[in-house]
Amino acid sequence: MIQFHHVSKAYGPALQALNDITLEIRKGELVFLAGPSGAGKSTLLKLIFRDEEPSAGQILIDGKNVTRLPSRGVAALRRRIGLVFQQFKLLADLTALENVALAAEVIGVSKKASRTKAYHLLRELGLHDRYDAQPLTLSAGEQQRVAIARALINDPILILADEPTGNLDAETARETLSLLLKSRAHGATVVIATHDTGMASRYGDRVISLRRGELTEDHYRGETAGAVA
Repeated sequence: MIQFHHVSKAYGPALQALNDITLEIRKGELVFLAGPSGAGKSTLLKLIFRDEEPSAGQILIDGKNVTRLPSRGVAALRRRIGLVFQQFKLLADLTALENVALAAEVIGVSKKASRTKAYHLLRELGLHDRYDAQPLTLSAGEQQRVAIARALINDPILILADEPTGNLDAETARETLSLLLKSRAHGATVVIATHDTGMASRYGDRVISLRRGELTEDHYRGETAGAVA
């Protein structure tokens, strides 16, 4: 599903965000990217959906080199990916339900079907009584859940989440992870960046650890897939 071949990303000569990363994530895996702030987790996710371009190396998604995709190809790639990032990017003049439903409507799903599915997703995330609220009236945790529902509505083959439980209480965090796990059970590959190594080891099939742009460890549940010296 995802292959990194000697990928590096630098922001000028003074900041090396990622350095010579080689890894493969298989279809259907639930993978946690673990590491402290500044480790390179968010940069790695952005490279996958071409929000950033590598300074060196190749990135393949489903066998296609994403660094060589034309604009139309990038748009097609992103339609197959569900994104959950720390900047929620909800539309302020739409309700929670409308924000979620819009993601389905733009790819041709009828308004009725889009809103029905959006309502069910919001209900699963504990927001059934907030579906008509506008984003600015929602708490950060509620906005996070709306963003997660929006990411899931089109049944993506790949879900990328950057600290998806960072603004949530413990119970809501478990419910959110449960929904992501359900998507994985339906065939999606799920990659979650987190600084919470405990959560990563409890829920993930695999934990890839980063520190200062370097891949330091690669653990499968119950065994060590590899450790980088």
